[in-house]
Amino acid sequence: MKLSALIDAVNPLRVSGLGTGMKDPVVTGVCYRSDSAAPGSVFVAVKGAKADGLAFVEDAVNRGAVAVVAETPVDADATIILVPDARKAMAKMADAFYGEPSAKLFLTGITGTNGKTTTVFILEHILKENGFKTGVIGTIDCHFGDTIIPGALTTPESPDLQERLARMADAGVTHAIMEVSSHGVVQDRVFACHFGMGIFTNLSQDHLDFHGNMNAYRAAKTEFFIGYMSPGATVVINCDSEEGRRLASGLKAGMTEGNVISVGTDNTCDVWAENISFTHAGISGRMVLPSGAFDFHSPLVGRFNLENLLCAVGAGFSMGVHPETMRKAVETFAAVPGRLEKVAGHSSRSVFVDYSHTPEALENVLATLRSIVPGRVICVFGCGGDRDRGKRPQMGKIAATLADIVIVTSDNPRTEPPEKIIEDILAGVRQTKIAEISAEQLGSGVEKGVYAVVPDRSAAIDLGIRISRGGDGVLIAGKGHETYQIIGQKTIDFDDRVHAKKALSKYGIE
Repeated sequence: MKLSALIDAVNPLRVSGLGTGMKDPVVTGVCYRSDSAAPGSVFVAVKGAKADGLAFVEDAVNRGAVAVVAETPVDADATIILVPDARKAMAKMADAFYGEPSAKLFLTGITGTNGKTTTVFILEHILKENGFKTGVIGTIDCHFGDTIIPGALTTPESPDLQERLARMADAGVTHAIMEVSSHGVVQDRVFACHFGMGIFTNLSQDHLDFHGNMNAYRAAKTEFFIGYMSPGATVVINCDSEEGRRLASGLKAGMTEGNVISVGTDNTCDVWAENISFTHAGISGRMVLPSGAFDFHSPLVGRFNLENLLCAVGAGFSMGVHPETMRKAVETFAAVPGRLEKVAGHSSRSVFVDYSHTPEALENVLATLRSIVPGRVICVFGCGGDRDRGKRPQMGKIAATLADIVIVTSDNPRTEPPEKIIEDILAGVRQTKIAEISAEQLGSGVEKGVYAVVPDRSAAIDLGIRISRGGDGVLIAGKGHETYQIIGQKTIDFDDRVHAKKALSKYGIE
């Protein structure tokens, strides 16, 4: 693609300079990191959380970038493309460079505080059961066909996102499903994408370190449905919460084109569930759709997973999937990595790893375990560093209220001192009547109603499993599918599931 075509895509304020001397060079890529620049690339100087792209213009040009996109004039031996918004320009350029790939796919975006990943995987399973060729972009990975690209950001930056969508389109994918984070909306990562469907799972406190307050966080989620849906798109809203009902009402009043499908456990919803039973073996009940009804049993557990199922079934209905096909898909969908994932190698007690890192998610999972575990619930968890501090005491209080024994540990402390993060958690724990004891005391036969602090996550997992007994449930929360731990500036190998299995083996628990 010629540079002039990309310039036309962004309608710049001004273009200056001749770059390498060629009037209209062929562009080889669009990048936002100078270390990714190569001969023929266009470098977009966007401002990140820790660095400003303007500081890396010279490096990008030295590596061969023929053009620089920026919001302020820069002095460089390249074509300078001045734009009012670098992130929007980057998204438009990436979309144009890769041939508008999302327009070649039926693209579904799923947003919400919790449940995005599970809903993506359930919907993917439903669509595969119907014979569609699918692709997924999300927290765990990007995958389609035999291709798997490890996940980094929940919603990739626009050049990476458009490149993956283009690869999907080239591979014959018909339906792409992606997680859309609030960061992805605010930072215009999904700008220029063509969404045929949007799904809202829920909204609760998270990411206030980025958004500042709940109103701004809510506005980011709402903006996805107002500003990013293609004409005639369908929106599926979980209406089992006030946030969902409010969003559905506003969208129904404001959408001039398209359709809003409400899902929930109320028979006023377009798609709803009745006669629901929750047990340790899963969820059973009846799904009622405008196209028909079906009885179902899902091996997933907990009310929150019923909501995820409803969102996916509502989307499947909108795409014309037959109710019987969805029944089969619901019954054969087993689990998502790191989402209330049962660790193998034991039978006398239940050990789960879960990604729950928000107050609502932790509460949902612990409440579910309380209802299905006959013995004690032991919770091992921490909170991430350099993230929303306000949720830490909330999660501490929730854990101390719903679990019998709490072991507070580290998650991904990043650049924060682990002790400071733990102290923030303990502010909430201490609002309850649960008593503090040492790790040594906890291992000497104490029954319940206590908490201990074990900063080393491996030692905390080991302790939680060692003190468990037949009938107990151990929840290792916060990291889920992640296979690393971030301490300071270093990333080390760390998988909760691996450490849990080692502890089970160490103590001879089969």
